[in-house]
Amino acid sequence: MQKFDYVIKDEVGIHARPAGLLVKEAKKYQSEIRIVKDSKSAAATKLMAIMGLGVKCGDTVTVEVEGADEDAACEGIKAFFESNL
Repeated sequence: MQKFDYVIKDEVGIHARPAGLLVKEAKKYQSEIRIVKDSKSAAATKLMAIMGLGVKCGDTVTVEVEGADEDAACEGIKAFFESNL
């Protein structure tokens, strides 16, 4: 399993538009990708679960990636976070 922490820079946090894009990005990979905030976690392929985390600007989330293509998935998701969130 690979994981990284990321501080959300988008002033509105993870809202509908970037959450939708994140789901689309996560579905490109075979690996399971989870977003963890505090004690809650959500699969990155589930839009409503991501929205339910209530991630705001300045919050730190941990992204966990596990599976067959976890190296590529981790790099791809990290690049997505840096350009969109």
